[in-house]
Amino acid sequence: MSLSAVHASISSLRDCQTDIKTGMDIVTDVAIDLAEAQDGEANSGIKEMEAMILEYAKLDREINHFTDVVQQVTAELSIQPSEAMSGLSAMVKERFSERIAGLSDAELQNHQKVVAFKDSIMNTLNQANPESAENMEELDEDIAVTQSQVNFTCPLTQVEMLNPVKNKKCNHNYDKEAIVGLIKTRQNQKKKCCCPVVGCGNTDVREADLVPDLILRRKIQSQKRQSNKT
Repeated sequence: MSLSAVHASISSLRDCQTDIKTGMDIVTDVAIDLAEAQDGEANSGIKEMEAMILEYAKLDREINHFTDVVQQVTAELSIQPSEAMSGLSAMVKERFSERIAGLSDAELQNHQKVVAFKDSIMNTLNQANPESAENMEELDEDIAVTQSQVNFTCPLTQVEMLNPVKNKKCNHNYDKEAIVGLIKTRQNQKKKCCCPVVGCGNTDVREADLVPDLILRRKIQSQKRQSNKT
């Protein structure tokens, strides 16, 4: 197998990962719908969705390890005689098997999308709590609408967020592309990235601190649907 063919295969796997992450978002959306329904079958349905998202996470993790192994092996063989490439498949299979054998399913709970899934379900169930609902009814409607609109705006781009993420440290939201771009810019400048929200004391925003805010994304989408109806 040629190196170009290997690189093409890795690119295809990366495309698969994009589809996997989209699937995980869909599973989370379905689970949120079940949590909002609050009927007798919701819990079993949510558990099924959780099992499904863990399978997605496992597949995503295996692709990461597989592509990493392939890149390592091809890097080693690229400096050897061309005939050495004939052993690529066997070397990749052996190292990948060793990698997978050392993994634990418990680690899947730390997958970003799994964490976001659990947070979204917990937040949805908390919001469905009758006491929370009563408190919400006491809010002035105009203030609630204004606050909602502010929350939908990215502090960096000052426009409505398309793919909102939440900072686990300070709980502020940003559009993913904007905040990741800022983090990388600061890294290239050898500087730390401060939270762009005025008054926030978080002076070291890291990409690892960001988790998808699927509930906020649903609210934004819901507002758009309502706007389209009017």
